[in-house]
Amino acid sequence: MTISTITQQSANRAQPQRSLELALAAARTAADHRGQDILVLDTRAQTPLFDYFVLATGTSRRQLHALSEEIDHRLQDELHDRRLGIEGYEESRWIVLDYGNVVIHLFDEETRQYYRLEELWADASRVNLS
Repeated sequence: MTISTITQQSANRAQPQRSLELALAAARTAADHRGQDILVLDTRAQTPLFDYFVLATGTSRRQLHALSEEIDHRLQDELHDRRLGIEGYEESRWIVLDYGNVVIHLFDEETRQYYRLEELWADASRVNLS
């Protein structure tokens, strides 16, 4: 983690409404592109490192790539936020998009069932997407 990453996270941490806006935009974008089992977890009470997890399942490698790219487009180009990192894009079983206080997890079904992040973070409250 770099100094600029920590500085950006601290600045974003002071703006919980902005984090929620980004998380909901990512979730809605996933829904618009046929993501399944979409869930937003409010993790602020569990960790100081990030505010929200967004989880979604895709049905194929192609769909996971499309979800990743569309979420990036929405958050970067339309909402003017900056992605800090991406992992798993090449393997395409679990893609992680790191936006600092919002971390987006895109899974294939088998990988999501295996890791069960929603159970690991069961104490986090679920955000209503409607």
